[in-house]
Amino acid sequence: QVQIVESGGGLVQPGGSLTLSCVASGLAFSRYFMSWYRQFPGKEREVVAAITTTSATTQYDDSVKGRFTISRDNAKNTVILQMNNLKSEDTAVYYCNAHSYAQDYWGQGTQVTVSS
Repeated sequence: QVQIVESGGGLVQPGGSLTLSCVASGLAFSRYFMSWYRQFPGKEREVVAAITTTSATTQYDDSVKGRFTISRDNAKNTVILQMNNLKSEDTAVYYCNAHSYAQDYWGQGTQVTVSS
């Protein structure tokens, strides 16, 4: 059984930092393209950052470039999203996604709230 579990969300002041973690089990993690998405109320999920299987390539939405960093540890089946200089507009539910060919797995999401 595949499980994707996110953690690390919470309340932070503008300009602050949070580290989101995603641990995957029940799948060959190193074969999966990993991404972080976020969803604003009433909106579709949108990709925030993505990383290839070997970490050779990372991609970011323009809104987070220079502030967020995605990384992975295939030995620990973990992907991290380091979020710095957070803004109120980053407030959303953040989801971890594992993708390989026709397979997509999602976590339950973690709430990030940026507010003073």
